[in-house]
Amino acid sequence: MIYFDNSATTKVHPDVLSTYDKVSESIWGNPSSLHKMGENAYNLLEQSRTQIANLLGCQKEEIFFTSGGTEGDNWAIKGTAIEKGIYGKHLITTMVEHPAVINSMKQLEKLGFEVTYLPVDKHGQISVADLKNALRKDTILVSVMAVNNEIGAIQPIKEIAEVLKDHPKVHFHVDAVQAVGKGLTDLIMDERVDLVTFSGHKFHAPRGVGFLYKKAGRKLAPLLSGGGQEQNLRSSTENLPAIAAMAKALRLLLENETNNVAHEQAIREKIYDHLQKFEKVTIFSELGDKFAPHILCFAIEGVRGETIVHAFEDQGVFISTTSACSSKKGQVSSTLHAMQIDDKIATSAVRVSLDENNTLAEATEFNRIFDDIYQKFLKINS
Repeated sequence: MIYFDNSATTKVHPDVLSTYDKVSESIWGNPSSLHKMGENAYNLLEQSRTQIANLLGCQKEEIFFTSGGTEGDNWAIKGTAIEKGIYGKHLITTMVEHPAVINSMKQLEKLGFEVTYLPVDKHGQISVADLKNALRKDTILVSVMAVNNEIGAIQPIKEIAEVLKDHPKVHFHVDAVQAVGKGLTDLIMDERVDLVTFSGHKFHAPRGVGFLYKKAGRKLAPLLSGGGQEQNLRSSTENLPAIAAMAKALRLLLENETNNVAHEQAIREKIYDHLQKFEKVTIFSELGDKFAPHILCFAIEGVRGETIVHAFEDQGVFISTTSACSSKKGQVSSTLHAMQIDDKIATSAVRVSLDENNTLAEATEFNRIFDDIYQKFLKINS
């Protein structure tokens, strides 16, 4: 079995699962309780927060635990709108964001906010000039993903940050769900970035846990009201086993980050070099530093993406049709549509997404299986 769908979710690391089990069994008190069991739970909660903050180079008070990327995106966007709506009702994002961002923006539009959706070029990247021109006196938020989840394009976060230095009252939110452990920490944790979304199951932690970085001094309205956890900004009893496990997963991931990135790049390049030899193959993810090391999106002309996915599955290889969130809905890739790729090609798009556990041997086997699948489709369509 070859698992090349790591952008959808990753396998929980055995040591991370061990931490989850251990905490569930031995430190199961409520962190808000006053007794010794509650104190033990609280101490572990804060140790996990400190560890994550140290790994990212920020203050522990700037880390807020959530249920994952979707909540983090919703909170950053809607929390900003609620908090800063009296100062302005204009928000800026891109046409290639995750549905958690796009749908949050659409919901706010129904509530009277105005949203500018920046277009992208043929590489799936926005123009910083377009962003600069879109800024207004009533702009309160700019929300841009670091790494596109469908083709792996890296957005110009540093350049955007530079522009926003002249607009200090505008919140800058970065969706970093696909960027963790990919050699991009300096990018996503730029000093001008105010809010960053992370999701644990993208880096070998359990599902249903994540965290939001909120820069000290930036105000954000809570979406969940209740018992006042997370500095009164995110009420709900903390999922301590998953939080402790996530902190461990992040440490394990980042301690070998440089080697992991080089390894993933080598695997991706091996597949890329093979695919580009075929006449009816279109590759949307390029090599080089403008694209993340772990995502490769391509299409076989005349074959629908879901058909390609199942053909590989029959051979024990698991990939996806671009975004996992839209794969079962049969939707055309929003990113490819924004890139003005013809729908006939876009509906054929599939995504290979890697992690540090994949191997060059798996890439060789993938290429061999691809050859067989390609020839079969060629005969059917001839």
